[in-house]
Amino acid sequence: MPLTGHWPVNEASDTIAVMQVISPRSGFRGPGHRSIVVGTLVGAVLLVGGLGVGWLSLATPFMSHFAPVGRPGTTQLVVGMLAWAFALIAPATFIIVGLARIVTVVDSVTSSRPRSTPASRLARVLGDEYVVASRVRLPDGRMIPDLIVGPFGAAILEELPPPAVSRRHAAGWEVRTREGRWIPLENPLERASRDADRVRRWFAEDDQDFVVKVYAAVVSRDSSVPRSATCAVITADQIPAWIASLPAQRSLNEGRRDRLVELLRDIA
Repeated sequence: MPLTGHWPVNEASDTIAVMQVISPRSGFRGPGHRSIVVGTLVGAVLLVGGLGVGWLSLATPFMSHFAPVGRPGTTQLVVGMLAWAFALIAPATFIIVGLARIVTVVDSVTSSRPRSTPASRLARVLGDEYVVASRVRLPDGRMIPDLIVGPFGAAILEELPPPAVSRRHAAGWEVRTREGRWIPLENPLERASRDADRVRRWFAEDDQDFVVKVYAAVVSRDSSVPRSATCAVITADQIPAWIASLPAQRSLNEGRRDRLVELLRDIA
């Protein structure tokens, strides 16, 4: 649905009441406390064990007991070879495996923390007449980073990739991989507009006689990105002003708005 009118860039809502934030309850929740403790303990034991075996092998005369003396027999040679092989290989193996185990635990804990979204960071700015649902997964599987319900209807917010790893030109958008290659990227503004249509159709499935207005915006630090007819381009600081500028939908009474919030809570 095309956006109409202009929105102020220097105005912001001065409402002190805190908005409602709906966070997802489903999905991966990260490792449990037991797995964290066990993984850390195993890694620490392997690391300390590797250091201990290395010190015992290199800094003490312990390995001299396995050195062949005189004319050793076959058994002594085999035992000596195994002992020296263990002394040379085991410390490095234990240390590497232990460090890898600890790094894996740290990485799993860090990656399991949900990343904050632009709208979820505005709980003290937007008023309690607004409800923000973060990381909403629609019935068709599409994930919406931020979906805001208010007197205007609904609005979705999506972030543009940082300028350092994305670029746009006449042919479209590209994103840079970790290997430094540039690959095609779906136009973020067109994607946000299509996501707004998905949300509009999802709301319509619940009430066939009522159409919710759904707006779309992308959040970017690059002010040179032009907006489209169906998607605004704003900075994170301009989110409250953009939300406040959206016209109220008269047909969206309190009961219907509460129903939209219930739908969001059902799929959260």
